[in-house]
Amino acid sequence: MAEPLVSLQGRRALVTGGARRLGRHLALELARAGADVYVHFLSSESEAASVVAEIQGLGREAWAVSADLGSPGGAEQLARAVLDRGSRLDILINNVGNYLVKPLADCGGDDFRAQLETNLIAPQILIRQLMEAMSPGPSWIVNLGYAGVENLCSHPEATAYQISKTGLFVLTKSWAEVLGARGVRVNMLSPGQLDNSVDLPDKIGAVIPLQRAGRMHDVWKALAFLLDSESYVTGVNIDVAGGYRL
Repeated sequence: MAEPLVSLQGRRALVTGGARRLGRHLALELARAGADVYVHFLSSESEAASVVAEIQGLGREAWAVSADLGSPGGAEQLARAVLDRGSRLDILINNVGNYLVKPLADCGGDDFRAQLETNLIAPQILIRQLMEAMSPGPSWIVNLGYAGVENLCSHPEATAYQISKTGLFVLTKSWAEVLGARGVRVNMLSPGQLDNSVDLPDKIGAVIPLQRAGRMHDVWKALAFLLDSESYVTGVNIDVAGGYRL
């Protein structure tokens, strides 16, 4: 077995949306690096149980925790569930991000509220509720964005989503400043078109300079870089996108 990219022995992590797709991959890689993992899920109970069992098979502790981050009180419920199982958290991965594709002219207030609740408000509440449990020097918060989040531009088919993730980037930078003195690094990772994306273009080379879709392991490698115990990086976004949306 290859050596892990980073040592997280004895660390404790929470991955929102950790039962499926990218969240599952990151949860398992965190465990392979030595971390115990809270696997958050909404409705994918059997998938979460499978991830927990796989992590336990690696010799690490794991817990499946359900909460609806799209409803008022859901993030508080998740934070309480984590704190009830211990007073320390080292790594928070805000991976959940609902992606609404809907023409702007058809979007009502409820569409915007739903995107903001899940993609922006829930991370804010989780950080605020869990920051006292974050171990000093170092611990890490990583928010998942989208490729090109730093480039303000129109996106009329997914405006509410783009606004929520742009806000999350501002939140990332703000918390990095607030928590820096405590040794908490706060950053953003922004995947582009992954090979399991629901809207993967037919002609990859026409939109991605590196001529291939991203892999979930590409995102893990970037995350492992940020989770280095000597990291001097905070308050930044890293696009993991092969040049997509430069």
